[in-house]
This record gives sequence, structure tokens and C-alpha cells, in this order.
Amino acid sequence: MTIAQQGRDAALTPRAIVEELDRYIIGQRKAKRAVAVALRNRWRRRQVSEDLRDEIAPKNIIMIGPTGVGKTEIARRLAKLANAPFLKVEASKYTEVGYVGRDVESMIRDLTELAVNQVKKIEQEEVMPQAREAAEERILDLLLPPTPTNRPYTDRPDTEPSNQEATREKLRKLLRSGKLDGRKVEVETADTQNPIVEIFSGAGVEEMGFNMKDLFGQMGRRKQRKVTVPEAIEILTAEEAQKLVDMDKVVKRAMSLVQDQGIIFLDELDKISGREGGQGPDVSREGVQRDLLPIIEGSTVTTKYGPVHTDHILFIAAGAFHVSKPSDLIPELQGRFPIRVELESLGADEFVRILTEPDNALLKQYVALMATEEIALKITDGAVMAIAQIAAVVNERHENIGARRLHTVMERLLEDLSFEAPDLGPKDIPITEKYVKEKLADVMEDHDLSRYIL
Repeated sequence: MTIAQQGRDAALTPRAIVEELDRYIIGQRKAKRAVAVALRNRWRRRQVSEDLRDEIAPKNIIMIGPTGVGKTEIARRLAKLANAPFLKVEASKYTEVGYVGRDVESMIRDLTELAVNQVKKIEQEEVMPQAREAAEERILDLLLPPTPTNRPYTDRPDTEPSNQEATREKLRKLLRSGKLDGRKVEVETADTQNPIVEIFSGAGVEEMGFNMKDLFGQMGRRKQRKVTVPEAIEILTAEEAQKLVDMDKVVKRAMSLVQDQGIIFLDELDKISGREGGQGPDVSREGVQRDLLPIIEGSTVTTKYGPVHTDHILFIAAGAFHVSKPSDLIPELQGRFPIRVELESLGADEFVRILTEPDNALLKQYVALMATEEIALKITDGAVMAIAQIAAVVNERHENIGARRLHTVMERLLEDLSFEAPDLGPKDIPITEKYVKEKLADVMEDHDLSRYIL
């Protein structure tokens, strides 16, 4: 970890984390505080003495609340803040060993692969200046192929550059000034689609995405491409950066990041909370819990980069728990999630704030989209309140899908305008409370229609 990264982590106090989450997520103060403390504890653990560090286990969290209240968004924003390897998975897509489907260990392999790619990208950015220089030399070789020098040896050194070198320098100046951008060159690059041999556990065979014929058929394959000079520079720069990156160093750093700072967001935990005795597809629910238990408690998972110890990976689980409840999980698994946070349902007041306050507020998105067609949307406060109230009413009448209902209402509201926007030309269009109610009147009056439309 770099000194700059250490300083950044130290500055991420729980208060600073909550303030950053407030920029994108409305409400849910308890959940934000819980994840902020959990993230800060990761930094605190790295500061304690090494003999005690391994004894400090992560405090895993269960977030309980209906869909669309911000559970996934909290975890996603947290991972961006931490700059840590982060993987979101759905518990319902895993099966216990012996059933057809993905085994739970594959989430650790996926997290490791993600971390390697993340570190590799950082390393490539650091060597990009050298890679660009090397790519430039290769382009100059294509534009002016070097000629062999057969000049006999003399004791007298050259006093001035050869014609070849002078021409090369002229081409370099033209290249850097962009005067050669229209020319095309033929570049030879490595085929980056080569499959990678992985080592699989007995239950991980479903991860095998290649066959031996493809493996041996593509090894060492090169391909010719005719592209413009700027495209060639980008292609060759990427290839040279790949050569300059020390993959052993990348893998070592990535493995350390996964084991010490990895975060797995386990969504839909309530879908596997059934106890033994079910019929049909439900029979393996408790089996999935039993398979999850050792990974969350701490075990070693074999990946193609080596063994990964899961003892200090932070697990943030989430679920609506409408039908089941956390106490329906097996006791051992409950014990591995000591922190439980209940997220509040959202109403009209929260919807107004969601539409207007966050940096990525929904209204800001629609205004920006329409601006690309030279349409300036002028949305009044009354219109915002009407949209929020309609979304809240539909959630009460039908299924409560939280803030996701706002997307549905907004799409329905602006459907005609979005279709006609390219033909309207530069124009200011006011969106008033009256406009909202007129556009959504038929849907709101017909309960059956609103069930399907909104």
C-alpha cells in the first residue's frame, strides 16, 4: 500500500464516511453509521501490532429492509470509498455441494480475479509514460524501418547524426504534432483472448470456460491489424504497458488486498433462510448456509493465483426478510453476523429528497439526458412533490419497491417527450404539478392499469 493510500484511509473517519454516503443516499442513518464503523475498524486493525492483528475478526453486518431503500447502494458506495476489492453476489444463485449450480467458493475466486484486474490496472497506469515512449518507437519503426549499418569500424566517432536518425527525428516531431494522424499502419499484436489455465476445487468445475483445443490453438497467436496512427499508438501502448507490469508483484499485492480489505456484499440472504424439510428447490437452502459458514468464519479457498484466506474478508449481507426473518438462519451463521441494522421504508418526503438532493439525483439525470436534444426541462417544486406522492401511493397500493418506483413514474411521465425530443428542436419545456397529474391521471385512476404500468 502506498503512503498516499495510507493517508487517504486515515482520513476516512466514520463521520467523513457518513458525510460521503449522504451525497448519494437519503436517510438510513443507522445503516450508514454501522458500515462506517465497520470500514474504520478495517483501518484500525492494520494499525495494531502484528501478533494481535490476526486475532481481530471483521464485524459482519446484516442489513434488513424492503427493496429499493438503499441497501445495495450503501455497500457499493462504501467499496468505492475504501478503494477495496468489492464483489456483489446474490445468495440465491448458489447451491450446496452436490447440486447443479455455482458453489459458494466461487465468490472468493471472483473477488480475487477482480482484485488482480484492479491492481493490474493501477500498475499499468503507473508505467504508462514508459509504455507510450516504447509504443512511439514501434510506430516510428513502422513508418521508417531501420536499415542495417554495414559501415566498417573506425576509431573516429560520428560527429553528426546519420540521415536515418535525422529523418526519424523529423517523423517523431510530425507524430507528436498530430500531422501523421491520417496515415494508416499495419501493427502486429498479441491475441489477448488467450484462455487461462485455472486450478479448480472439486466443486469448481463449472468455472471452466474453455477447452483444450482452444487453449493450444491460441497459444502464441499474433494478428495483423491495419489502423490509423492514433489507434496504433493506443494499441501498442496497452501492449507495452502489459509487458512492463510485473505480474508476480500484481498477484502478491492483490492477494494481500483481498485477504485484508476485501468486501463481499451478499444480497438476498433471506432467500436461503429456509430450514431443512422443504420440498423441491427449497431443499438445498440450509445446505447453502452450511457451505457459506466456513467461508465467513474463515477458511482457505484455492484460486488460480494461490490459496486465499477468508478470515478477514468483510461480509455485508442484505435481505428484505418479508416472509422469513434473520432468526430462521442456522444459529452458527447468525453468530457470524453480529451487527444487524434495519433500514426504514421510504415515503413521499424521502422521495422528494431522492429526486433533488444527491449528486446523482434522478431529476438531474433526466435534465441532462434531455439537454442532449437541446430540450431544457424546467421542473417546478410542485411537480417534484406530485411525482413523489404518486410514487408513494403506488407503493402503498401495490408492491413496495421503494425508490425504484421513482424510475418507473419518471419514465412514464416523460415517455412522450423522450420520443418526440429529437423533432422539437431547441426548446424550454416546463414540468409543472398540473403537467404531472395530467400525464399520470389515467394510470392513477385505474388501479389495475397502475399495477401493470407503474
